[in-house]
Amino acid sequence: MLILRPNCECCDKNLPPESVEAFICTFECTFCFNCAETILDFICPNCSGNLVQRPIRPVAALKNNPASAKRVLKAHSCA
Repeated sequence: MLILRPNCECCDKNLPPESVEAFICTFECTFCFNCAETILDFICPNCSGNLVQRPIRPVAALKNNPASAKRVLKAHSCA
């Protein structure tokens, strides 16, 4: 089950579970569309995997499988 992290690891932008701006790699590193496109060229800076749009978990499924509240932020800029 995807963790659905609540923020972009680069700029700390909020990315709620219903966000179409969230992009992830296979390790679930999470970035906003702007950072994924303009800074990272859709390549994860942590694992070098590709970044793809995160699927949206239906509201009914969030009740039993909520998104994570733990924020992850890179210590240094993604640039």
